Amino acid sequence: MLVAAYIGFGNSVIRYHLPYVNLRKDKVKVKYIYRREEDRALEGEKEREALYKDYIFTSRLEDILEDPEVNLIVVNTPNTTHVMYAKMALDAGKNVLVEKPIAMNYEETKDLLEYAKEKELTLMPNHNRRFDTDCLAVKDAIASGKLGRLIEIESHYDYFRQEHFLTEPEMVIVSGLGIHTTDQIVSMLGVPKRCQYDVRSVYFDSGADDYFDIDLFYDGMKAIVKTNYLVKTKYPRFIVHGDHGSFIKYGGKHNSDTSYTEPIQVKLEVEDESDWGVMEYVDEQGETHIEKIPSQPTDYGRIYDGLYETIINQAPKLVADEEVLADMKIIEEAMEACI
Repeated sequence: MLVAAYIGFGNSVIRYHLPYVNLRKDKVKVKYIYRREEDRALEGEKEREALYKDYIFTSRLEDILEDPEVNLIVVNTPNTTHVMYAKMALDAGKNVLVEKPIAMNYEETKDLLEYAKEKELTLMPNHNRRFDTDCLAVKDAIASGKLGRLIEIESHYDYFRQEHFLTEPEMVIVSGLGIHTTDQIVSMLGVPKRCQYDVRSVYFDSGADDYFDIDLFYDGMKAIVKTNYLVKTKYPRFIVHGDHGSFIKYGGKHNSDTSYTEPIQVKLEVEDESDWGVMEYVDEQGETHIEKIPSQPTDYGRIYDGLYETIINQAPKLVADEEVLADMKIIEEAMEACI
């Protein structure tokens, strides 16, 4: 059994961790949630905590660090504090799941991974977007072998969000959304041979990036990871081309909330067949086929399934260290390339 304590109680914990962990009570028990006293003192926060009767809320880090029952600490705090809290947890002999990114740069990430290895503990980022329904559909299409040798994959996460740049002109999306979408490609194809970057501020000349186009090159193929916050028309989430055919998937259901009322409940539902990805390919006899790839439900709790297998059953980590480092190197280079 994983006995977890959370450092932080923001939107990510409430929406993308606890609802999925609650579906795994045979594997994971949440014991503590650590919050700073000043956060707990804000108006309405005591009433909010009362909604989560199964957890112990505390403002003493010692409560979770010194509890021998706790074997997993989830760090869900501002990015600049990830290394500090992760090291405190490792020093206390706890395994650690850290919200992405693990650290602020490649060297910090490398050092922290090595530190966890020295402690013989598991440290892993929360790359839950590997389990988005559209990402899983791409993996299924590739695994079918019907597309033949892969030539190109395009990943698009596009929006039309002018208001973001009016209210948050310094927002940097490549290190926020970008680390998820590049990791999806790394999880499919491995570490790229080389990368090429086009990262720009289109809407404002503010240094913020509202557009990025990252090319990841592999033997005989490439993957394009692209986000533009000024796209008004609907565009495919993934486009895959092989030498036998193509696959297209539009964006799907990513979080099947049954209620926005806290505590949030989720029901893992398969999206409507009309939203399934479509594969068109030529078989060995030269005949063309068109097939839909059935979608799997988005289930961010699969990160915890992987942690359970690693911590309890000594299985390899779901997100390997070399993949974590590849992700961080790509994002660091992309941010340096911003114009």
